[in-house]
Amino acid sequence: MEPLTREWSPSYPLDIRRSLGHLARGKGDPTHRLADGALWRTAPTPAGPGTLRLRRTDRVVAEAWGPGGAWLLEHLPQLLCVDDVVDDFAGVLEAAPHPVLSEAWRLCGGGLRFPATRLLFDQVSVAVLEQKVTGIEARRSWRELVWRFGSPAPGPAPAGMAVAPYPADWLAIPDWEWHKAGVDLSRRRAIRAAATVAARLDQLVDRPVVEAVRVLCTLPGIGPWTAAEAVQRAMSGADAVSVGDFHLPNVVGWALVGRRLDDAGMLEVLSPYAPHRQRAIRLVEVGPAVRPPKRGPRFSPRDYRAF
Repeated sequence: MEPLTREWSPSYPLDIRRSLGHLARGKGDPTHRLADGALWRTAPTPAGPGTLRLRRTDRVVAEAWGPGGAWLLEHLPQLLCVDDVVDDFAGVLEAAPHPVLSEAWRLCGGGLRFPATRLLFDQVSVAVLEQKVTGIEARRSWRELVWRFGSPAPGPAPAGMAVAPYPADWLAIPDWEWHKAGVDLSRRRAIRAAATVAARLDQLVDRPVVEAVRVLCTLPGIGPWTAAEAVQRAMSGADAVSVGDFHLPNVVGWALVGRRLDDAGMLEVLSPYAPHRQRAIRLVEVGPAVRPPKRGPRFSPRDYRAF
């Protein structure tokens, strides 16, 4: 199968691995892979399943396979963060300087940006799986559900890659299969609720981010954290803060002010960096390690299949 191709040169600094790496759910994510010096992604596009391979030379060389290949190439600039405006971020850092953020921004070459997959339901579904469980649990559930209920990755994708399920596929998963994948009742209900209005959700990608967050939060089982995680990736939501995260306030607190914080305290500390508050968080995550002291054992992953 011959690929469709497109070459595109961003007019701005772009760290592809760090920027698009935010889309991957662990090293074993079936929809995201680094192999042979290229970044591979699959996506359930409106035109059908598609596979995308990105290589960086003096420009970005993209190859795409499958029914969704043309759609992926059409929206390549959005995936490569063209909608994420960072022109004023240097001024924001100058007005509220912090050595951790400045050093991380320098290490990234000013190229840490937020992609826009333009597939909002797809990002909602994986964010729901991450609600109130450990990362290990969420990633295991995502892998199993994509492999079993998604579709094969078109083209010569690396072994183990697959395309995430479409809304109809999510709705067709029987209860015992959710249980086998370790997904409790509240999360499966939230994904089903979003899947029933998936087409309307994906239309929100052309609306303001705040409107998308507001609409998402009207759905059963979806709150500010899930909405923020989805729009960060589907709509270049660089100011959408993941409020409600168990670890994030302390990570931000120790990195920026040297103490523990709650959500309100985190938002106060981040307020000088608006409209780049989530970018500041990402810089904390990828920059010089300043982490909270460990005070106890990590949570053990729960296996719902044993219940």
